Amino acid sequence: MELFEDLKRGLYQTFVLDNNYMYFVRGLKITLIVTVASLLIGLVLGVLVAVIRSNYDLQRGKKSVGMKLLNGLAKLYLTVIRGTPAMVQLLIMWFVVLASMRQTEHNMLLCAILTFGINAGAYVAEIVRSGIMSIDPGQMEAGRSLGLSYGTTMRKVIIPQAVKNVLPALGNEFIALIKETSIVNVIGLKDLTKGAMIIQGKTYQALVPYFAVAVFYLVLVLILTWLLGIMERRLRESDLR
Repeated sequence: MELFEDLKRGLYQTFVLDNNYMYFVRGLKITLIVTVASLLIGLVLGVLVAVIRSNYDLQRGKKSVGMKLLNGLAKLYLTVIRGTPAMVQLLIMWFVVLASMRQTEHNMLLCAILTFGINAGAYVAEIVRSGIMSIDPGQMEAGRSLGLSYGTTMRKVIIPQAVKNVLPALGNEFIALIKETSIVNVIGLKDLTKGAMIIQGKTYQALVPYFAVAVFYLVLVLILTWLLGIMERRLRESDLR
């Protein structure tokens, strides 16, 4: 009975008292903005790097100086980003790269989006590259023989097939990204996790706020998993037609 009363009091203090639920509402908004914007940046950057790396690997004969330079830069980017923790990258971005910017929520949001977008791009690049390399090289040759440019063949023939092959791996990366954004509170951004920390500081309740955050993240992951499942089924159906 006492446990039930403690839980009831915790729920009241976490969600009702002083409209504390608004910390979760505002935090959820920040988390979604950072996640979606980072996903878009990561996809664009990852596909670009993947195309450069796969083009270099598939290119026959003597490679141009420009292609060697681009491939070297891409490998350096992948090595540095995948070899350092996301939190360290976030701190470097905020306290070093963007040190001259004012400490406003807008600038913190920009910092988080750039950091996680660049971070996600490195992992997406290797996932997409593996998908591109899994496609029969003959398809590229067939596209070129039909008069399509390298870029058009890659965009309309190779990449769509590669995405189908690596969609589950991309989904796992997106799910990991949602959870990784919980560290943005280290630069002062009030996301879901920071909202729970603020409520804990006000009410001295730890159980309900942190379990509530865990549920929020779980629901977000379940929704994304459901959407990815729908996408995979539709891609399979399109292959059967």
